[in-house]
Amino acid sequence: MFVSQSSCHFVQLQPLRQENHHQLLFLSSRHPIQAALISLHCFHCHSLQYLSETEKLTRIQRVGAMAVDDVGSPVRYAVVTGANKGIGLETVRQLATAGVTVILTARNENRGKEATSKLHQSGLSNVVFHQLDVLETESIKSLAKFIETEFGRLDILVNNAGASGVVVDEDGLRALNVDPANWLAGKAVNVVQDVIKTTYEAAKLCLDTNYYGVKNVTEALLPLVQRSTSGARIVNISSLRSELKRIPDDQRRKELGDTDSLTEEKINAILQQFLHDLKHDALEANGWQKMLPAYSISKASLNAYTRVLAKKYPDMCINCVHPGFVKTDINWNTGIMTVEEGAAGPVMLALLPQGGPTGSYFDTTKLAEF
Repeated sequence: MFVSQSSCHFVQLQPLRQENHHQLLFLSSRHPIQAALISLHCFHCHSLQYLSETEKLTRIQRVGAMAVDDVGSPVRYAVVTGANKGIGLETVRQLATAGVTVILTARNENRGKEATSKLHQSGLSNVVFHQLDVLETESIKSLAKFIETEFGRLDILVNNAGASGVVVDEDGLRALNVDPANWLAGKAVNVVQDVIKTTYEAAKLCLDTNYYGVKNVTEALLPLVQRSTSGARIVNISSLRSELKRIPDDQRRKELGDTDSLTEEKINAILQQFLHDLKHDALEANGWQKMLPAYSISKASLNAYTRVLAKKYPDMCINCVHPGFVKTDINWNTGIMTVEEGAAGPVMLALLPQGGPTGSYFDTTKLAEF
């Protein structure tokens, strides 16, 4: 059953027949909260079949129902990094529309303020700007201090800031007109090798942003996230390139997929080995991915870090998500999805109800294999 009122949105998560899912998703497509919750419900419906009867009952009892009351519920505070454009900006917009107070962060102060101003003009006054460069320790500290002073806690962290790890001849890339299906399948590597180059400098910036930047921001904000009164949520924006099946080297694939022995130290060692092999022109010989190698290993490492963090903080919902092949600057606008579609997964995970999944990887809004 689905009921929507002006002051309260309520979703009762009763068992639904399969044929009703698409209808409900269509009806809720214009409302981010409802869409996120119904998508989560579908996840639970499909995943329950794999659980024991006791586990099924526990899962259903924990998920139950979720209400978002514009008047009575406590305000939630969120940070979205790299949010002056693209998926980050749209994630801010959807979260703010859902009633969350959002701190929009960007490295470039002017662009961040401009993006925030446009959201204010659209009626979203619950968005504030704070400058953040995920590569700079003092910038991260400044953000943490700001949140501590202004809000006292943080409920949602969306790590979205990213770098591609390559140097691109964009005009040459556009001229190739690569089929999106070949991009997604990783089959474009031989076609684009003359216009996309992996340099050591670009690769290091990629790792420092996509992995170490996320790690440093998360660790700095964790004390504030732990104070959340509505259930802490950490969402790491990943990629299809992160999936373990795409890693050629068997040993490396096993190391990143073994959650029992996975540690931050092991992840760091893998990344340093990558930089060593890149410097010595040994990426292909040592089993690294050919297609966007730095970006791919940075996101695989981010997924691994997500699992380590989720294990360390079991009371939080900490997940990673491939937002889809979205048309944004990071893929030189070769994507085929809109930013509205791309933000659906991150927003769903940011608004998870109590008892939602953690330590998981999602392909857009669907649970997927690491």
